[in-house]
Amino acid sequence: MALNKAVLAAGIIIAGVAVFFAYSQFVDLDDLGIPLVDDFDFKQTGLDGRAGLDGDAFEVGQVSTVEASDTELSLPDLFTRVEKSVVQITDSDETDQFDSRLGSGFVYDNNGHIITNDHVVSGGGRVDVTFLDGTVYRASLIGSDPFTDLAVLYVEEVPPEKLVPLPLADSSAIRVGEQVAAIGNPFGLSGSMSAGIISGLGRLIPAQEAGDFSIPDVIQTDAPINPGNSGGPLLNMRGEVIGINSAIYSTTGQFAGVGFAIPSNTIDKVVPSLITAGSFQHPWLGVAGRDMTPGIAERLGLEEPRGFLVMEVVAGSPAEAAGIRGGDEDATIDGVPVKLGGDVIVSIDNQTVRKIDDILVYLQREKSVGDELQLTILRDGQELNVTAVLGARPSQQESP
Repeated sequence: MALNKAVLAAGIIIAGVAVFFAYSQFVDLDDLGIPLVDDFDFKQTGLDGRAGLDGDAFEVGQVSTVEASDTELSLPDLFTRVEKSVVQITDSDETDQFDSRLGSGFVYDNNGHIITNDHVVSGGGRVDVTFLDGTVYRASLIGSDPFTDLAVLYVEEVPPEKLVPLPLADSSAIRVGEQVAAIGNPFGLSGSMSAGIISGLGRLIPAQEAGDFSIPDVIQTDAPINPGNSGGPLLNMRGEVIGINSAIYSTTGQFAGVGFAIPSNTIDKVVPSLITAGSFQHPWLGVAGRDMTPGIAERLGLEEPRGFLVMEVVAGSPAEAAGIRGGDEDATIDGVPVKLGGDVIVSIDNQTVRKIDDILVYLQREKSVGDELQLTILRDGQELNVTAVLGARPSQQESP
C-alpha cells in the first residue's frame, strides 16, 4: 500500500496521534485476522435509548459495593463470588433473526448500569439483559464509545439484590504471569468460566467500530475467550475486574491462544462520562507517521532508533496549531516508502517516546481534552520544545 494512499484514505489518526500501520515495526493486527470476539458485520448506531428516561438513568450509582477478597481465591470460590454480577446481552434484530448477536456484560453500579462492548450492542436492535437466574430485562443503550469499544446499558426496575457491582482493580499494577479468569457466555452458554494468565501488556489493537483509530494499553491473555464472551469481565484472583474482554487473535473466528481485554483503568475513566453525557471526548493531537527504525535513524543521522517520525499533520489539528512539521521528502528505506523532513517526537511531558505506543498509552492514561502537552522534538538536527493544547478527537464521520 502506498503511503499517500493510506493517508488520504483515512488520515490514520489513532488515539490522538496517528500511526501508519502497514509499515510499522509492529504487525498490523488486521492483517493477522484479529476479529472482535463476536465476529459480525457491525453497524454504528445512535443513542436513542437516552430518550424518555428520567434523570436517574444518567447518574452514576454506587460502584464496587462488594469489596475485593483479602486473599487470592480458588477458581470455584471466585466464580461463586462474581457469577451473579455477570449477565448475557442479546441484541435482537426484529426483522432478521440471523442478524442478532449474543454477548456478555457485568453490573457496574447499583443504579442499573451494565457495562458491555460497543460492538455487542451497536446493531440497533432490541437489547435484553439476562441475569444468571434466567430473568430478562429490557435495556436502553445510554452511552457508547467505539474508540475504546465500551458501552453502557440501563435496566429499570431490577431488584436491588441483583445489582451487585463488581470491584474494579488498578490495571496499571497488574503484571505478566498473573493468573486471571474470564466469565461470560461463549456461544450462548451462560455462566461459563475459563482461566489463564496475563500473557502481555500494553498491546495496541484496532478499534474496528472506529475506522482507523486503535485502542492502546490493552491486556493480552491466554484465558480461552470465544464468540459470546465479548463484554464479560476479566478478573484477578481477588475477584476484581482488571479488564473487559473485547477481541481475539484468530484466523478461524475461534480462540487461538490470544485474547484481548480493555483495561479497568480505561473503564474507570470512560464509563462515568458515558452514563452522564452519552459519550467520551478523547484527547487528540493530529499527526500521522511511523515508529523509528534503524534504517530511518541512520538516514537521519540519529544515534539511537527511537521516537516517532511525523510524516503528516492534520489540517486544523492541535499539532498544526503548535507548529509541528510533517515530511516533504519522499524516500524508500529498507524497501518501505517513507516521507522524511518532518519532526521526530522523542518525548512528551518528559516521558521518553520510543514508539507510538508510548504516546498512545500516555494520552489514554494521563490526558484530557484541553490539557497542554509538552513535546520534545528533533528538527534539522536540533532539539526543540513545543507546547500543544489537546483537542477533542473528531468523530469517525468527521475524520479526514
